[in-house]
Amino acid sequence: MANEGRYNSAMTLAPPSAKPLYGYRKYWAHRLTPAPVLPMSREEMDDLGWDACDVILVTGDAYVDHPSFGMAIVGRFLESQGFRVGIIAQPDWRSTRDFEALGQPNLFFGVTAGNMDSMVNRYTADRRMRSDDAYTANGEGGKRPDRSVIVYSNRVREAFGGVPVVIGGIEASLRRIAHWDYWSEKVRRSVLLDAKADLLVFGNGERQIAEIAHRLAAGEAIRRITDVRGTAFRRRADMQAPEGGWIEVDSTHLDMPGPVGPMPDPYQMEPEQPAKGESPPSEDVQVVRFVRDVPAKDRDRSVIRLPGFEAVRDDPILYAHASRILHVESNPGNARPLVQRHHDVDVWINPPPVPLETGELDAVYELPYTRQPHPAYGDANIPAYEMIRFSVAIQRGCFGGCTFCSITEHEGRIIQSRSEASVLREVEEIRDRVPGFTGVISDLGGPTANMYRLACKDKTIESACRRPSCVYPAICPNLDTNHQPLIGLYRKARELPGVKKVLIASGVRYDLANESPEYVRELAMHHTGGYLKIAPEALSEGPLAAMMKPGMGTYYRFKELFDRYSKEAGKEQYLIPYFIAAHPGTTDEDMLELALWLKSNDFRADQVQAFLPGPMATATAMYHSGVSPLRRVSAASEPLYIPKGARQRRVHKAFLRYHDPANWPILRQALTDMGRADLIGSGKGQLVPAEPRDPGRSGRGSPRKGQGARPFRTQHTRPGRKRK
Repeated sequence: MANEGRYNSAMTLAPPSAKPLYGYRKYWAHRLTPAPVLPMSREEMDDLGWDACDVILVTGDAYVDHPSFGMAIVGRFLESQGFRVGIIAQPDWRSTRDFEALGQPNLFFGVTAGNMDSMVNRYTADRRMRSDDAYTANGEGGKRPDRSVIVYSNRVREAFGGVPVVIGGIEASLRRIAHWDYWSEKVRRSVLLDAKADLLVFGNGERQIAEIAHRLAAGEAIRRITDVRGTAFRRRADMQAPEGGWIEVDSTHLDMPGPVGPMPDPYQMEPEQPAKGESPPSEDVQVVRFVRDVPAKDRDRSVIRLPGFEAVRDDPILYAHASRILHVESNPGNARPLVQRHHDVDVWINPPPVPLETGELDAVYELPYTRQPHPAYGDANIPAYEMIRFSVAIQRGCFGGCTFCSITEHEGRIIQSRSEASVLREVEEIRDRVPGFTGVISDLGGPTANMYRLACKDKTIESACRRPSCVYPAICPNLDTNHQPLIGLYRKARELPGVKKVLIASGVRYDLANESPEYVRELAMHHTGGYLKIAPEALSEGPLAAMMKPGMGTYYRFKELFDRYSKEAGKEQYLIPYFIAAHPGTTDEDMLELALWLKSNDFRADQVQAFLPGPMATATAMYHSGVSPLRRVSAASEPLYIPKGARQRRVHKAFLRYHDPANWPILRQALTDMGRADLIGSGKGQLVPAEPRDPGRSGRGSPRKGQGARPFRTQHTRPGRKRK
């Protein structure tokens, strides 16, 4: 693939390079831009003097011209490249009418579900439909369909059949290969196929979308654009897409999954005859060679074939294996292309995009955003905008690698940081231009609060590394954990005229913070508003290992520092720990231990988070397969306990809210079944009060009809551990 990391004479990977983000000659329409706001109607296009849009972006979110909204970034970035960009926000998907509102674009439609996956946006972890939507005017629910990328793309096809369709955003990004779908409880095909799209852009998309737009503008056919990093495309299985003699590597040879039972060979390379009306492969497209070993000198011509859709659909062990390979091949410095067969179609996935340089990221965030919702929304309240309108993103990416999280899978683990000067300019922009600013910056952060400018000490090591996390099971000795640049940024931001306070609302990675007590001091003394939220997520070794999170000793060390510096500042401040219920690897015994810890520390959570198996997450592969892909998987892998079923998930959530009388009946039954009825009572060391003796009593602890009567089967020992 283009710009693939190459082996040098010392046989080590050289960091990949990329064309500068602003290295393209601007498209001719740059003389007509920038627009005060990207148009959402034909009337706005007429006011701008546009006869057509070059690119039309379709999104499931309300259009807010703010750099925290993905479509605003993509739209303004394309505009900076000289293209005329229109926005179709939250169209009525029941017909093609809204999709035709701006006419036919000259180049392509870009389609996204929005800032959130549409299924996560619409449903709770218990699969209950949400009544509201934070990304919609007045928080109104029901403004987007299930699986929005598929629905929107198909409507675009109906309206304008010959126009290229490029899908992207987090929903497309995390569904680029065959994936377990929690809502239908089955393995689904790559969304590229169901959406009938021409290209899929994964991860942050500026590099990809710039190259795609300029190549289409130069007259290149979309089917020829197969060498852009950070994209996926489809080809008939007998028409291997890229030019050149690709060497195919069997993923099961790289990481043998072990005996999985007889099945059709997913690597069969028998050529098929072209379908009627379809052209045969051109002479410059060479059939892929299939091998098991690739010499180092040929690595940049190798592609890894994952088990096909039908194979991973039918065998959870192969699914876990494919997930493992996908995550291993995720470092832009050494990742190879992947290919996965779906019946008679191959989905090719190019290596991830090269991360943006600081100057490039600065330029993206300093585009001429209005930082407000489109005027069409009038005075309507958009909750997601209200939450972030006084915040500033200072970085992208996360090297934590938490198995339940989609940040690393989408944005990558290499931190991309803005310059200090750029961040301070944006703070001043908020101060001077955003209505309602009272002097408080609500956040300086990103996916995490304190990974700003943290990176591997050696770029060559970084390019060769395949670790899924830089901080688990311990902080890598090659990781630079210097927090001084971030401390300096905080100090300068709060010293700006007109800025009264700078709060930190992004999650603090406390294992990293412990490496810099001075950072914790700065945080506690100047940037905490009484409460600081952090996320231990679990207490016991089993779930922590499955999550790839640090042990509680790290939490206690951070708490000690935070409490000390809060006291030194004369402030009464508290840590608010977040925990996840029903995560793979969590037994009922683990949740009981956590509930007792919460009670002993007098924590009473108002809201709790239950594990939601999002597409492509490592924890989702655990949930589906019952084994951990953090190690080589096989049919003989040690099983991982997976809490499943609505009742058991309710019990795990109830343990986190042990103090809620509504949960007492189900907890009494669970404790009885676990042989821990000694924890039922009003004693100091007991968890829930006993059931009132008078069945007619209407006290808050009385069970409702039918509650507490059915025994609850529990497994409170991990596989391989003897029961006590």
